[in-house]
Amino acid sequence: MRAFEVAARAGSFTLAATELGVSSAAVSQQIRNLEDWFGKQLFVRNGNRIALTDAGHAIYPQTARALGEIAAVGRRMLEGGLRTRLVVSVPFSLAELWLAPRLAVLLDGFPQMAIDVRVEDDPVDVVRQNIDLRISYGDYHYPALKMVRLVHDEVLPVAASEFWQRYGQGASLADMHESHFIHTNWGPNYASHPSWADWFAAAGGSRAPDPSHGRRVGLSSLAIGAARLGLGIALGQKVMANADLEAGRLIALSSVSVRLGQPYCAFMLPAKAERADIAGLVELLAGNPAKPHAKPA
Repeated sequence: MRAFEVAARAGSFTLAATELGVSSAAVSQQIRNLEDWFGKQLFVRNGNRIALTDAGHAIYPQTARALGEIAAVGRRMLEGGLRTRLVVSVPFSLAELWLAPRLAVLLDGFPQMAIDVRVEDDPVDVVRQNIDLRISYGDYHYPALKMVRLVHDEVLPVAASEFWQRYGQGASLADMHESHFIHTNWGPNYASHPSWADWFAAAGGSRAPDPSHGRRVGLSSLAIGAARLGLGIALGQKVMANADLEAGRLIALSSVSVRLGQPYCAFMLPAKAERADIAGLVELLAGNPAKPHAKPA
């Protein structure tokens, strides 16, 4: 079953053999033994490539969960039942402006808690890397894990007050020069994030600012940071911009917002879902942030 789980996750007998420290022939033989025992074909083999059959898809999630829970039991026994650290894995864009302030709230109530924050892109191996909680954009990355939807964020136009006083007084967003717009390049793996064209359409307009004439950044948190420094107008995510909006470092230039294509979700092994520290952090992350006060466009 372990050979099956690793091969299904890796998509290759060769990669599974490397992870397990055995030969690919040994992995293949283990899979054949399992298929003979079940009386079902679990993989379609095409040269060096493999793909799960319908039967393989049917048993993979339960297999991954069960093996993960067994590994968690083993770690607890080896640690003598004592938990020393909460390991949280998060994408780059969420680490500073969204996760860090919420961890500060958690640590204020539990000052002795040790937390290990790992900033990394999907996918991660929750079991092998001993991750307690993985936070991701989208609800589809880890089908074998327990998933909790945290927040489905929205974006709205934000800028530094000084910038708007200098360039926007008496004007609307539709009148602003192309160079004043900050564009977020989400990267090749994402296609569901709203653009400035999407925002103007939601606001009833037809303008589509050209990214080649404005500022471009690679993270949503950097877009907010650039706006805070007075470099232009960003489509800021509410959950990240909220602290700056409340403190007056940024102002919302419209009440019109556009929802992101996917929610942010937390993933964990089912065996860990009821643990007090993990459940408390998930509850905190799923809280509803205060809505910023918007200025009319």
